[in-house]
Amino acid sequence: MTGPSTIHIVGGGLAGSEAAWQIAEAGHRAVIHEMRPVRGTEAHQGDGLAELVCSNSFRSDDAQSNAVGLLHQEMRTLGSLILRAADAHQVPAGGALAVDRDGFSAAVTAALEAHPNVTIVREEVDGLPPAAWGSSIVATGPLTAPGLAAAVGALTGTESLAFFDAIAPIVHRDSIDMGKAWFQSRYDKAGPGGTGADYINCPLDRAQYDAFIAALIAGEKTSFKEWEAATPYFDGCLPIEVMAERGPETLRHGPMKPVGLTNPHDPTVKACAIVQLRQDNALGTLYNMVGFQTKLRHAEQVRIFRSIPGLESAEFARLGGLHRNTYLDSPRLLDATLRLKAEPRLRFAGQITGCEGYVESAAIGLMAGRFALAEAEGRALAPLPQTTALGALIAHITGGHIAAEDAGTPRSFQPMNVNFGLFPPLASAPRNETGKRLRGPEKAALKKRAMTDRARGDLADWIAGAGGQAEAAQ
Repeated sequence: MTGPSTIHIVGGGLAGSEAAWQIAEAGHRAVIHEMRPVRGTEAHQGDGLAELVCSNSFRSDDAQSNAVGLLHQEMRTLGSLILRAADAHQVPAGGALAVDRDGFSAAVTAALEAHPNVTIVREEVDGLPPAAWGSSIVATGPLTAPGLAAAVGALTGTESLAFFDAIAPIVHRDSIDMGKAWFQSRYDKAGPGGTGADYINCPLDRAQYDAFIAALIAGEKTSFKEWEAATPYFDGCLPIEVMAERGPETLRHGPMKPVGLTNPHDPTVKACAIVQLRQDNALGTLYNMVGFQTKLRHAEQVRIFRSIPGLESAEFARLGGLHRNTYLDSPRLLDATLRLKAEPRLRFAGQITGCEGYVESAAIGLMAGRFALAEAEGRALAPLPQTTALGALIAHITGGHIAAEDAGTPRSFQPMNVNFGLFPPLASAPRNETGKRLRGPEKAALKKRAMTDRARGDLADWIAGAGGQAEAAQ
């Protein structure tokens, strides 16, 4: 290699920001093309990089028994800017890693603006990145501009798939009636930056719950355009009213489950269902309604959500909304290093590849950046072991889904959060210290621990081998 390469990244979300950071930290030049504020989107409110448009949670930070917590740990090990900023701007959230969304975005933006190897260009890329740019990463996320989406569709000869993703409302803390609500995490679990009393809980009795479900189902929803009518939802982020339509008991066994919580106002009465709200900013003045993504019209949201005990006078900093997410049929279109098979100079990263979730999006950006680095330096980057969270996610996106299909029975590619179902099984079933095979919860806990231990060891070996060449450059 004669000198640093320049790699262009289209999109300044979590994936694009992370890819740029990895490239810049390795001594190469990264150019981020971000269309905001020149062109806005249906979901973004500002022009900061890595803006969070839905929840402020990065989900579980438990690296011993949770796949997303393991992914956090792996990304920290590989020098992730997104995890560094999240750790610096965390807010209490029980066992989860949640962040002050404004502080988080500002930290990512400031770090990239200050980096001598990063250039940020505020412009819309209305088609494919020009050939003159050479190696480029498209990390435009689920809200890819129509011109670029159409160009990708024309190039691949196939239509992108799409689903709807809904946004949860945010409530002003001082408008919540704490004479009815109370602070508590499920089972009093304290997570990063937490105390074990990190969520506001609003209880509903049976009559209140039944009335709430009926109101959700009957409430006026956002209408679809004709071309959107057949677009499927992602099951990991269903609107609250869609869950209610699946059965009257669905919500109380989902985001409104009443387990692990005791109402201090009346400890002898068990709630039928409980609505939880999670801190959304560092000041503790805003709380978001956990699991309450919705496509209800705004007036209906105010009316229905104020029927929840404790929220009768709720003031909303932001009401829920709906946006259309676009993603590629990645197992068919991308190679093992996230390059577009029809145009190998282009890599894709983030949610447009079919991963789901903030952390997963950033993780794919991290690896896209490292793949691009290896290519620029004329070296092969050893594949990540599928036993790691990063490797399992990459494998799902770039071919694992197809490999899992029965011959002659093709299945549609669907967005996926990282989970242990993407990992190869253990070589042998976990046993206790006496060698006895386990069953039930004890077996499940030991199995998860064994999988995370295996992942840490395999990632360490990867870094020490070919994967570590990128570390040496930093």
